[in-house]
Amino acid sequence: MHRFYLQPERCREPLLRLTDREAHHAIHVLRVRRGLRVAVLDGAGCEFLCEVQDLGRDTVQLAVVHQNFVPPLPCQITLLQAIPKGKLFESIVQKTTELGVARVVPILSERVVAHLDQEESAQKADKWRQIAVEAIKQCGSPWLPRIETPVTPKQFLARKETFELPLIASLQNDRRHPREHFREFQAGHGRLPASVCVWIGPEGDFTPAEMNTIKAEGALPITLGRLVLRSETAAMYCLSILNYELQSTSLFTLPEPGHETRGPDVPDA
Repeated sequence: MHRFYLQPERCREPLLRLTDREAHHAIHVLRVRRGLRVAVLDGAGCEFLCEVQDLGRDTVQLAVVHQNFVPPLPCQITLLQAIPKGKLFESIVQKTTELGVARVVPILSERVVAHLDQEESAQKADKWRQIAVEAIKQCGSPWLPRIETPVTPKQFLARKETFELPLIASLQNDRRHPREHFREFQAGHGRLPASVCVWIGPEGDFTPAEMNTIKAEGALPITLGRLVLRSETAAMYCLSILNYELQSTSLFTLPEPGHETRGPDVPDA
């Protein structure tokens, strides 16, 4: 079934209307016809089963047949990702959206190659948001992640935002296996965390000064295994782990150390 995106404020009537990019895609790429059933996602948890009612030159009118609300995932994950070189950040936004990230904050660390002014940052953010829209249409998620404009680590930390479990991927010796932090949180709270943030550095990692500043604000260093991963690979790795361990609707008991069920390629803590 073809999927389209409309902002929540445009999904309040029994008749929905596709315009601009979505209409062009429906009419000229997918070549939809009257009577065809399609899905519309509003990015805020609602999905609509619709029937194509009318086609204009640059608009598509849809009649809502059924509406469904999908609750958000149990854990809201914020990715604080250092911007890598080239167009790799576009892939990070796409793939982490497919993995259920709730929010992506691009980070301008000292070792980031790209240095953007305010106008360039806004333009980049708009492009990344559109990539996230295309990603939820592809994977069928009714939740559109927030894609913010780039900030430095100090600028983000100055906001004094709180997360139940803040993590940072680290190459330093004090890092621990992520599961240890999940287990400790569950032992202390009787549940899994409802909000997590994870910092991913650039090539060469965050500078020691940046790492110390982030950890001083409560971020817990975690290992991503024995191998040194590229920045974009680290993002996928972290989101996959967090998805597997935390996005469960029911409380479960993490296995005791030494009794984990895992494949041969999963590294030890």
